[in-house]
Amino acid sequence: MKYTVNEVQYHLQIKPGDVGRYVIMPGDPKRCAKIAQYFDNAKLIADSREFTTYTGTLDGVKVSVTSHGIGGPSTAIAVEELVRCGADTFVRIGTCGGMQKEVKSGDIVVTTGAIRAEGTSREYAPIEFPAVPSLDVTNALVEAAKTSGQTFHTGIAQCKDSFYGQHEPSIMPVSYELENKWQAWCRLGCLASEMESAALFVVASYLHVRAGSTFLVVANQEREKLGLDNPVIEDTDTAVKIAVQAVRNLIKADNA
Repeated sequence: MKYTVNEVQYHLQIKPGDVGRYVIMPGDPKRCAKIAQYFDNAKLIADSREFTTYTGTLDGVKVSVTSHGIGGPSTAIAVEELVRCGADTFVRIGTCGGMQKEVKSGDIVVTTGAIRAEGTSREYAPIEFPAVPSLDVTNALVEAAKTSGQTFHTGIAQCKDSFYGQHEPSIMPVSYELENKWQAWCRLGCLASEMESAALFVVASYLHVRAGSTFLVVANQEREKLGLDNPVIEDTDTAVKIAVQAVRNLIKADNA
């Protein structure tokens, strides 16, 4: 089966020319309109399944925002089809759970690598291959985070396929594995848990394109276990602004 109809991508329902080379990627389709407000002349391009796409400009350069849904499979699909339509630089903006006690609700995490505890990346690369972001994109995100005034951290994110396997591991049939590995990740200094970056980074490596990730820390179950302050924070405005500024930083650097 050919997954294009007159060059329209099967899942995203976009075609070459519909998107810019720079794409901001939230998980939630409803965040796309919010992010597109930072663009000039933003227009809705497509709304298909979990994939919503807007395109506009930043500093005179064509840019897009496309949602990738939850988890590695839909993230890989989004990246594959966006690359076929001309995109080559991806900035994921999402939410995560903190794993170190100093990573507090409302903080920002910029990932420097991802633990491949999910399944999608294994269908692209052997498990020995690391899931790491592009240095260009990571540096642009760090620069943007520094100027945001928000507390931020750089480090490793754990990526999994089961949300409830993280939050209720003791009731799972494989609790012995989930709980033991969680302890290992914490002891190794892993900062945060989320679901997409490992697939994003490995697929980007395979396709020879650039990708990076930044997250809002919603809460931290390790702080809760210790009886420390642990409010639930869901306002992603700061993380969105950091992602938008990072794209601006990349545009400036690429033009230079």
